[in-house]
Formats: sequence, C-alpha cells, structure tokens
Amino acid sequence: MTIEHKRWFGIPPLFDPKDGVTVFDPPGDVSGYWIGAPSIIYDDEKGKFFLYYRRRKPRELGRGYECGIAESTDGINFKQIWASSKDSFGSISVERSALVKTLEGKYRLYIGYVAPEDNRWKIDMIEADSPYEFNPDTKKLILAPENCGVEAVKDPYIIIMGGLYYMLMSYAPTPNKGSDKSFHATADIFNTGKTSSNTGLALSSDGVNWKWIGDVMSPSKNGWNAYATRISCVLYNPPIFNVFYDGGATVGENYEEKTGLAVTFDLMHYHDVSDQSPILVSPHASGSLRYMDAIRLGSYIYYYYEYVRPDGSHELRMNKVPNKD
Repeated sequence: MTIEHKRWFGIPPLFDPKDGVTVFDPPGDVSGYWIGAPSIIYDDEKGKFFLYYRRRKPRELGRGYECGIAESTDGINFKQIWASSKDSFGSISVERSALVKTLEGKYRLYIGYVAPEDNRWKIDMIEADSPYEFNPDTKKLILAPENCGVEAVKDPYIIIMGGLYYMLMSYAPTPNKGSDKSFHATADIFNTGKTSSNTGLALSSDGVNWKWIGDVMSPSKNGWNAYATRISCVLYNPPIFNVFYDGGATVGENYEEKTGLAVTFDLMHYHDVSDQSPILVSPHASGSLRYMDAIRLGSYIYYYYEYVRPDGSHELRMNKVPNKD
C-alpha cells in the first residue's frame, strides 16, 4: 500500500527521514548524547512556533540535564528563548514535557522528571503568561505514580478537546510480585527489564486536577514492539485520530525506540497499524527515530523527532510535508 493510498484512508502523508533538516545538534558526538523529546505548538496570535526539547548526556555524566524552549517564524530555524537545568526542578533527570497554550491564553509546561525522594518518574506543571517566563520555582505536582497504581508516569502529551484535557503518557505497570523499592534503584524503572513501557490516559476539566483512566495501549506479546508502546503524538484526520508511538522489542531498546502508527476514534481504544514493523526509522546506527511530535499549519504538516546519527548520538530533526487533503 503506497503512502497515497494510506492517505486516502485517513492516514497523513509521511516523509523520508533522510530528507529531514537538523534543528539542533546533540551536546556530544557519541552514543548517550541526545537532544530531542520535542513538543511543538504554533501560536496564532504571535505568529510563532514554540518548541520544547531536552538535552541529555550519558547516564554517568548526568542524564537529562537541561530542557529548553525555542521560537521560530518558519518552523525550521529556531532560536532558544528559555532554558532550565534539572537542578531547578530538584530532579535527577528531566525528559519529555508537554508545551500547551490553554483556551484562556496561558502557557503551561507539563514536565516529566525523576523525583529524588523516591527515584520515580512524575509529572509537574508550571504556568506563565509567556514561554519566556516559565519559573521552575512555581512547579506543581499534578500526576504521581502512587496515585495511579503504577510505578512511573512520564513523557506527557496533551490534547484539549471538547472542554477536556486528555493526557497520554508513558507509564510503568507494577510487576506481578508487587511494588518494591529495588525497582527504582537505577532511578529509571524503564531500564530494568522488570516492567514494560505502556501508554496510559488521564483526563481533566482544568488541566490541573487529573483523573487516572488507565491503560490504553500495551506492548504486544512479541515482535518489534513487545516491550514498549509509548504514544508520542496525535494527528486528527476526521473521523480518525492517527497516533504515532515509540516501540521497542526489548528493554535493550529502551533508549533507541522506533516509530509506529495506531488509529483511534475516541482516544481510548487503539488499533495498531504497524504491528509487523515500524513505519519510520533512521538509516543509521540503532535505527532509532522516536519522540515524534507533529502539527498541521496551513497546507503543511511539520514533523519533529529525535533521530540517531551514524555515531550513535541523537539530534533533533524536522520534516515539512505538504498536507494534501
């Protein structure tokens, strides 16, 4: 089935990753140095794109040590306007966050981070009148794993629809033998092999107080996505929500996932389109292409993603694709 035929059935036009444009280079040129985990919005009032990202070093050198926001008028050339270290959040490591502009005109950053008091991934939120003004000192815990009956919650992706906030996030189910502090000895339960990387859903009427709904997409029993199915973004082609997700076969691919595709009509029940193989990979090293975010603007779709280079490092990359509806 060609991309054109897929588009006929509601799947958006895709791209060749080799044709992508580098938005930001990684902080080092060997494996373990990454920049990526993007979250993109377009502000109609300001006529600007705002792009969140995080920078990472190898585990022994500090992991996810900094996050930032950049602005652009063309969606391709970005200038950093805000940055904060993990220390500002009192965190061991920061990861993907969700950048959101509310219906009231406020900006919010929902931050995935490891809390030092228990080594668990949690999600905080900070709010400001402008992306320039985010202050980590005002952060508020909004989703903790112990309140969801799971071991970790991270990498939020948020949609505001019909007066409700939908948060899709990566979560770690509690292993069958029950919660154990040893699960969190590495400060990243996802790299232990004792659980899996699933996608969960939480709902809110205000984006502050959340209700945990539960699992919406679990890894397959075998195959390329047997360990991870972490939803990264959603594109709506009425009546279908096209859902891109990060998949991995084993815990050994925990940091090197590839991109798959699922569809849903209600954001609660998902059907995997790419159960046999990923739909997007890098041609280099591990093949990792992950944490994709995308928006439609005018007659184009702007895709942003983390992409492995030949040396094993990860860059932040984008493709601008005509949206031929």
